[in-house]
Amino acid sequence: MSDGLHPMAPHHLPSFISGPSEGDPLYVIVTLIVLAGVIGLGVLFFTLHSLPERMGHKKLQFEIVAVLGLLSLFTHIHAFWVAALLLALIDLPDFISPLKRMAAALEKHAGVPPPPDEAPADQENNHATPEPPPAALAPAASPSTGV
Repeated sequence: MSDGLHPMAPHHLPSFISGPSEGDPLYVIVTLIVLAGVIGLGVLFFTLHSLPERMGHKKLQFEIVAVLGLLSLFTHIHAFWVAALLLALIDLPDFISPLKRMAAALEKHAGVPPPPDEAPADQENNHATPEPPPAALAPAASPSTGV
């Protein structure tokens, strides 16, 4: 068999048509474009899918948003994703802190000592322990030794 062209074939072939023993450059180019497209769409999908979690990561309801995002990812029910997005956009009011401050103020006003395991309200934000004065750190002289 000869590797030449068929006698009925035109003598000038387009560049995307390869010979019988040559590689197919168009196939390689299209394969690379399809792979890049699939990877790009996957990255876009997961970026959009994680949008509610990135928006609500500093909020009180972060765990609920994260669970709704996982449910929508694994069940393909898009209502969970929409609910997570709406919940990430909403700032829920903090009811606990004012209630704790009111209870502490009422206990102080009534003369009830605060529980020993709870820190006072003004020391909750300051986690540093105060250092003792330097005189308290020095060893005391014993009267019996006379030193």
